Amino acid sequence: MDERDDEFEQRYQRLEQALPGPFGRFLGWVRKPASGWVRIPLGIVLILGGVLSFLPILGVWMLPLGVLLLAQDLPFLRRPTGRALDALERWWQRRASKRRNGGS
Repeated sequence: MDERDDEFEQRYQRLEQALPGPFGRFLGWVRKPASGWVRIPLGIVLILGGVLSFLPILGVWMLPLGVLLLAQDLPFLRRPTGRALDALERWWQRRASKRRNGGS
């Protein structure tokens, strides 16, 4: 595991800790190496659901979640997914800061 993989793991762990209880626990379970049999098909199904977002129930939200799951097993997805997680974390921190300071 190189430095990029370590950074990706740290980002994933921060996301796991930031999610509410059952979602964080599920992400932690899905990230385990033994859960690859669930993670890979689930990632593919989520991506397909994101592509079919014009149908009821399915939505574009499924696409990044599927990529996030597949990035665990496909190294070429780790870098862009890591950058997206960084951007999401920065956006979330700015949003939380504005709320604490009473901004809109």
